[in-house]
Amino acid sequence: MEAGNHHRAIVWQIAEDYSHCDLLLRLPGYCPMPAFRDLIDVPLVVRRLRKSRSEVRKELGIGDDVKVLIFNFGGQPAGWNLKQDWLPDGWFCLVCGASDNQELPPNYVKLAKDVYTPDFIAASDCMLGKVGYGTVSESLAYKVPFVFVRRDYFNEEPFLRNMLEHYQGGVEMIRRDLLTGRWAPYLERALTLKPCYERGIDGGEIIAGLLQHTAKGKYFVSHQLSGARRLRDAIVLGYQLQRVPGRDMTVPDWYSLAENEIGFQPAASNADMNVKILSKLCFEEFEILHGEFHGLPDTVAFIKSLSGLAKIADSSPQKCPMREHVAASALFDWEEEIYVARAPGRLDVMGGIADYSGSLVLQMPIKEACHVAVQKNHPRKQKLWKHAQARQQAKGLGSIAVLQIVSFGSELSNRAPTFDIDLSDLMDGEQPMSYEKARQLFSQDPSQKWAAYAAGTVLVLMAELGVRFTQSISILVSSAVPEGKGVSSSAAVEVATMCAIAAAHDLRIEPRDIALLCQKVENHVVGAPCGVMDQMTSACGEANKLLAMVCQPAEVKELVPIPSHIRFWGLDSGIRHSVGGTDYGSVRIGAFMGRRMIKSEASSLLSDSLGGIEPQQVGKMTPDDSDEGHGIEILKTEALLDYLCNISTHRYECLYTKKLPECISGEEFLTKYLDHNDVVTIIDPKRTYAIKAPTKHPIYENFRVEAFKALLTAAQTDEQLCSLGELMYQCHYSYNECGLGSDGTDRLVNLVQEMQHSKSYQDGSASLFGAKITGGGSGGSVCVIGRNCIQSTEEIQKIQQRYKSATGYLPYIFEGSSPGAGKFGYLRIRMRQSLTDASPRN
Repeated sequence: MEAGNHHRAIVWQIAEDYSHCDLLLRLPGYCPMPAFRDLIDVPLVVRRLRKSRSEVRKELGIGDDVKVLIFNFGGQPAGWNLKQDWLPDGWFCLVCGASDNQELPPNYVKLAKDVYTPDFIAASDCMLGKVGYGTVSESLAYKVPFVFVRRDYFNEEPFLRNMLEHYQGGVEMIRRDLLTGRWAPYLERALTLKPCYERGIDGGEIIAGLLQHTAKGKYFVSHQLSGARRLRDAIVLGYQLQRVPGRDMTVPDWYSLAENEIGFQPAASNADMNVKILSKLCFEEFEILHGEFHGLPDTVAFIKSLSGLAKIADSSPQKCPMREHVAASALFDWEEEIYVARAPGRLDVMGGIADYSGSLVLQMPIKEACHVAVQKNHPRKQKLWKHAQARQQAKGLGSIAVLQIVSFGSELSNRAPTFDIDLSDLMDGEQPMSYEKARQLFSQDPSQKWAAYAAGTVLVLMAELGVRFTQSISILVSSAVPEGKGVSSSAAVEVATMCAIAAAHDLRIEPRDIALLCQKVENHVVGAPCGVMDQMTSACGEANKLLAMVCQPAEVKELVPIPSHIRFWGLDSGIRHSVGGTDYGSVRIGAFMGRRMIKSEASSLLSDSLGGIEPQQVGKMTPDDSDEGHGIEILKTEALLDYLCNISTHRYECLYTKKLPECISGEEFLTKYLDHNDVVTIIDPKRTYAIKAPTKHPIYENFRVEAFKALLTAAQTDEQLCSLGELMYQCHYSYNECGLGSDGTDRLVNLVQEMQHSKSYQDGSASLFGAKITGGGSGGSVCVIGRNCIQSTEEIQKIQQRYKSATGYLPYIFEGSSPGAGKFGYLRIRMRQSLTDASPRN
């Protein structure tokens, strides 16, 4: 970074030189080069073999049964101090670039400086070295696993290693292990890989032909979007990509958009492909007063849509057919500041419904997100819809602060596109109205029930933080998180709305507190008894990491990076999911009933253990006072149990499982235990509730999640992936035991199993390893775990098509990740004066 700053003139000269280029011939594994629009993709450039594997080994005097490692760091002598015991027994190492005076152990051999390296790479069982274009290309071409060491300050590395791992050809070695000789685990892992690159390796010949044709004038280049300006932009992006000493910097989201061009992801939408162009237009039309786009194409597209709204206020109905766009065009004063927040949905990897019982959960923020734009205005300046004007005139109180909300996508979801209410109507005298009254208010009109998720944030801020809103508030909600698919579309709306309102009113609220407040919206205003993991992930998550949170009530334990060889997908069953449904609520009630019964049983066991000792004296006892001193302490904890997940599985099996009934009527439970101590659910005396399965699930799920988290950092083996998948399968069937399964999600999980087992039986090449229902269950989506490779992507698509053939419904595939609302922050924007002068005024 410092070098770029001090040698700026050289950088700009490079940009100027490149701006005269007519054509880019682009190789696989390239570093994205957004400045070049005229390009041709060509295959790998690989040197052809001159000798066969057997010929090379015969020359070296090595049999086919000997494992050969080629040590290749670009042919540069580096004075390596190589030792005999660094290689596993029976291995032999070919060293490239050894100095003339370097002494090597007997199981190493020095290759001559002019040796033709490709022949020796192809004759080896694996290669150890640094990532470079030549080594990566030849290891893939000749299907030789590559054990590589990180290479700092090398901008191409993330893309080359991505290509290596994508084609199952790479294993990363920690530099410390390289220097201390701990090679064996990496070499053993490399032998289990099955490199699967099957694309062209004749790039040299093709490029030669293209150059000939270009020289003869057979190719016309447009120059449409090339030039020094785009090159300068590209150089700036390149700076930001560089590694900084002491900091592990991953490839930014905005820069990895070119992944679709590399072929690792499905083709992106036009909005994604044109993100640079859109971003440029956004900056031209808006002043960005605070925040940044974070390179997110959906944010760029949302800001672009805002600029379009200002231009359609006077459009005829034929030109602007959607009511929501007409309403939104009159929502904001374009001369004033607008605040924008973004919050993603989440994929429940592990934990699910155990969150309300205090479990550890692992959640991934998904690519799909909700954007909310908020503006505050003095009531006299606020643009009002005609019916809102009539309502205020009828009150005869002059200008009153009003809350107006527009929701995009309403016409596709069978709901009203707008909602408005005088802010004074959310008050009951001097205090905010009760949550019960609010729930009734938003339930009156089914077509406007959606407004509870957005307007509820205003009420919760009033009730919980004592905020009083004296100015009018305009809110535009635009969510790409599909509804009813179990990926927390509601949490995304709540978190994005509250973040935008807080930013507009200068309320400094931490992401964790945002999540807890949004849970109150869902529990008390909407009336859905969800746990807090959805809101926490949406608020606190980070891209390509699992949010590990202990829900007691909401403590983020850590952000767990998803290993590069592992990938998660979500597959939508097409069966609508809702945490407000009776199945989810009854299972939650059953779990809280079970907790109450366990506490009662623990109290009885504690009394029996104490004998004649008064309970209040227990705290003064030492373990020596009783042979069961430790057991008494545990019983004391269990008698005061706050969360089911604080019971270990062995304690549950030892003491409590036999004491719990399979089910119990609400009336019988209330008679014996009085209450289940859950503030967001109510027991129906006339209903019978399952007890044993809903109680057992969170206790065992917490254990499964702990094991899953530990396995994520284990060695990269098939056994690791199989174990992770098995834990997911166990979770899925535990859901079913609770009554939260569905035909659609079961079918998807079965399709994953069939794909996994058929591949395993055929050639042991399984790439999908497990699946489970997500979130509140009873429909929605399943989460699938697999190897991060092209084969797994193809198998997911096959499952998608097989599900469609069986049900007629094509599942939506969730893939990719994005930052949570806390990481995104907020944008403060204002349309440039020249544009507002040209826009119509009311």
